Amino acid sequence: MYKLDGEADKKRKEGDKEEYVKIRKRDLERLTTEVMQVREFLPKVLNVELFEMLNKLSVSEAMRDRTEHEQGQLKQECKHLCSRLDAAQIECQREREEKLVLKEHLYEAREQLQQQAEYCTQMGAAVCTLLWSTSSKEEAVKDILSSSRAETFFTVSGQTLQSFVNSLEDYVRPEQQDLSSDDNQFVLALAGVITNIAAVASGRDFLSSSSQVLLDTMMQLLGEMKPGVCSKLKVLMLMTLYNVSINVKGLKYISDSPGLIPLLWSLLQDPDLEVCLHTLRLLQSLVLEEEVMSKVATELQETLPLKRIQELAASRHSTVRKAAREMLDDMGALQTQSSGTHH
Repeated sequence: MYKLDGEADKKRKEGDKEEYVKIRKRDLERLTTEVMQVREFLPKVLNVELFEMLNKLSVSEAMRDRTEHEQGQLKQECKHLCSRLDAAQIECQREREEKLVLKEHLYEAREQLQQQAEYCTQMGAAVCTLLWSTSSKEEAVKDILSSSRAETFFTVSGQTLQSFVNSLEDYVRPEQQDLSSDDNQFVLALAGVITNIAAVASGRDFLSSSSQVLLDTMMQLLGEMKPGVCSKLKVLMLMTLYNVSINVKGLKYISDSPGLIPLLWSLLQDPDLEVCLHTLRLLQSLVLEEEVMSKVATELQETLPLKRIQELAASRHSTVRKAAREMLDDMGALQTQSSGTHH
């Protein structure tokens, strides 16, 4: 056995001694009573429900902490979004102001463009009216055709006529037409110049050879314009086509146009007698040329609006009446010739 030294043995002996505290008996009894009460009530208090409540409390506190954290994040995001909203509102206000300025500029530009368009239309109407009068002289027509800009003139003329007809609204009726407007006068004068040019041999030849697109445009527009609308313009274009048909090359080109006969039958239904008159004259130009007549004879006979031509033949308008009767005679002669040939 190992022996403890003196100091260690002394500490061990001191540790073996019990320590006592003196208290009053009454206090001891009270303490004993309290201990017994605690032993009795503690199990009732420290039950499963209490632990469940404590557990729920712990969970709730954790949820509260998480919610507070999320709320903090949401507040930060909200502040960020508010900052972005403020910036967006400032940008929106700036753009709105810029838009108002641009809108004002656009309005001013439109006003200027409208004024320029009106000026150009007035100038065009005046110039073309003067040119219309001048082109009634053959020397003037020759001067026009000798210019290097002649083809450009006819090209632009066709585009102008096309644009004018396209601008006519669907609801336009004859009584709604403003015949005195600069637009109307401009287009009529332009068409009049072309008609005068076509009335000259050199003009007919030029149109037949170098401005066939213009002739196509005129035939197209005659089919697009409603009955009773722009009658003067129709008359001028029909006069141009008739003048061109005097030229052999021009007559061949016009007669080869698809849909020509249905177009002419449609124009014969127009309420304006001047339109009907010049349609009949163009038809007569086709009928009188044997080579052309041989190509369109069958179609003429099968689709001839005989009743309408008979109505025109009874018209009070002497020139229309005469042209319609001549047309009936020509068609009668054609039928007789066809019957004799067939026999």
